[in-house]
Amino acid sequence: MIERARVMTEDTISQIATPHGAGGIGIIRVSGEDALGVARRVFRPAAGGTLGDMAPYTARYGHIVAADGTVIDECILLYMRAPHSYTGEDTAELQCHGGAVVLREVLLRTWEAGARPAEAGEFTKRAFLHGRLDLARAESVMELIAAKSTRAAHAARERLAGAFSHAVTDIRTQILGAVAHIEAGIDFPEDDIPAASAEHLAAEIDAASAAVRRLLAGADTGRILRDGVKTVIVGRPNVGKSSLLNALLGMERAIVTDVPGTTRDIIEEEISVAGIPLRLLDTAGLRAAEDAVEQIGVARTEQHLTDAELILAVFDASEPLTAEDHALLARLSAAAADIIILCSKEDRPSVLSAEDFAAVAAPVLRISAQEGTGLDALREEIAAHIVQREGDLSDGALPNKEREIEALRRAEAHLAAAAETLAADLGTDFVSIDLRAAYDALGEILGETVDTDLIDRIFSEFCIGK
Repeated sequence: MIERARVMTEDTISQIATPHGAGGIGIIRVSGEDALGVARRVFRPAAGGTLGDMAPYTARYGHIVAADGTVIDECILLYMRAPHSYTGEDTAELQCHGGAVVLREVLLRTWEAGARPAEAGEFTKRAFLHGRLDLARAESVMELIAAKSTRAAHAARERLAGAFSHAVTDIRTQILGAVAHIEAGIDFPEDDIPAASAEHLAAEIDAASAAVRRLLAGADTGRILRDGVKTVIVGRPNVGKSSLLNALLGMERAIVTDVPGTTRDIIEEEISVAGIPLRLLDTAGLRAAEDAVEQIGVARTEQHLTDAELILAVFDASEPLTAEDHALLARLSAAAADIIILCSKEDRPSVLSAEDFAAVAAPVLRISAQEGTGLDALREEIAAHIVQREGDLSDGALPNKEREIEALRRAEAHLAAAAETLAADLGTDFVSIDLRAAYDALGEILGETVDTDLIDRIFSEFCIGK
């Protein structure tokens, strides 16, 4: 287990900190005890002289030079001194031109000068080990980088600022207060410290349990911000499903023809609707297919319908409902997902009305993917459905990792056990055991006491250079 002492690292690391590919600026980050020393060996100030005792939080213009003095690139050097840097260590950043070749040359030069290649996520791992970030906040760095929508980015920023960590810390403080009340009377009976009353302890345990449950209630919302809402477009062949996908994406992603059964496999894309990430799946048309390949596509459509969170059911408004349409409506009436019914091809004379869909409790919208009409109303309806179902999607105090949710559930179970022990009058020392177990479970979320293998696994999933 790792105790959150201020772990010091002895070696100096470097890596490209900006995305790979051509760009105006590329940054090489160097972090560790010898960060400024590495910078001195590779950087030559344009004004002449040496870096000497370069003042922290200042910039110098100059050149990156090879061991023989050959200029590799122009550069601006920034220096940050421990502990006031991202990693909590001495850090030098070399801002060079953003070409892949030149950045690679500069990076290799820093390795020649004494740094070693940084592993995936090692800069953020060092920030955690040096106490700059707790584990929940450290993981939010990658959430911010990988955010698929504006709301996901906002929630990640809130987590990085400590919204979730503070909520967990507050619960731990509450639990620790209850433990202190119990153990003070046990450890120092000669000091005549008043024993905590059962009523007072029960109230403290109930308050902590309620706070844990509030966090758990936001687990689905946190997952949605990370993974997106699984949204399945469904309907019989040739009702306009692929046209709808293309219209929402703003590009020709799916093939659209008059031939039924064109879409035979699932097409999945990610879009953002009103700042909410959606995993949009265009499915094979539901019908009794004779072609073996189309049968597989229909089977996959059925499978995705079972675990969809939102279903966009498309019907051709220019034609009466068919037997396949009625079969789909029967299926939708028993679905657990939210449903929006779409009468497509609004640009043609319509023969369908809202009464045709009365068997399904869902709003009915009219759209024309070809003309682009009704799409804004559809986006608004999607956003309203998700917010109504999931609540505030901008809240950063949300668990969104399985390990966080599992730790919260264990904490909830330990708090419930403490309440039962207290109610059964089995002794406050046994209550204290369960409270401490809940306290430790919540500590795992913050990385206060956590297995080293888990730490390595978490940061190995980060991108190189972060």
